[in-house]
Amino acid sequence: MKSMPDTSSGTAADGRTRDRVARLLLEVGPSTAVTLAARLGLSPAAIRRHLDAMLAEGAIMTRSARPAGPRGRGRPARLYQLTAAGHAAGPTAYEDLATSALSFLADVGGHDVVAEFAEARAADLERRVKDAVAEVEPADRPAALAAAMSAAGYTASTSQLPTGVQICQHHCPVQHVAERFPELCGAETAALARLLDSHVQRLATIAHGDGVCTTHVPLGDPVHADTHVLPAGGSPSAGSPTSISPVSRTLTTSTSAEGPAI
Repeated sequence: MKSMPDTSSGTAADGRTRDRVARLLLEVGPSTAVTLAARLGLSPAAIRRHLDAMLAEGAIMTRSARPAGPRGRGRPARLYQLTAAGHAAGPTAYEDLATSALSFLADVGGHDVVAEFAEARAADLERRVKDAVAEVEPADRPAALAAAMSAAGYTASTSQLPTGVQICQHHCPVQHVAERFPELCGAETAALARLLDSHVQRLATIAHGDGVCTTHVPLGDPVHADTHVLPAGGSPSAGSPTSISPVSRTLTTSTSAEGPAI
């Protein structure tokens, strides 16, 4: 990760500490100051000084944590998360070049060529992680997929909900490319469905302004032919989740859904 500018004190030590804060937020997602301090071995006063500086720089932002149970007295805890600028400080090298290359492909061959490229890229991800996913029971596949993606250089984790499992991707290395070319997102969503052999829903994406990319894997049996799949180049209305089933299709058949590109 590139070093973020340090405007509060200018010391190299402060810059390194703020890099550690940013990297931790990248790995685990939105976190409280208490959690960050404990993970980094810092005092509450020290972590808040760094968080205040990063807020002033625009590298992070805050939001209120949703209570897990009945809300008690006092203000809700604040969660700190990376902004778009904070994510841009991550490993996004050659993003401008990638955008230019895909723009050239779209101009010369049309968006069908871009969709074929997106499908080939998603197929490569499948090949890299499918063995780790296939070795475990269906209920354990989301966690195995997240671990395999992280081992392959992606940053992913899972969380259990009453309605299923959420796979969270805490960094999108092609964030700005995905904003321009949703074909990348659609191909990846279809790949995740095939890997899990399950219906999936994209609930939040970094490419569209959210703190993390979230894919929901509902409880129950896999959904196949009756699941809606967007046509090539299509996209859902703003804020609506996208459902993709693991319907068999060739690599040149494109689907597009709003979600992150890994």
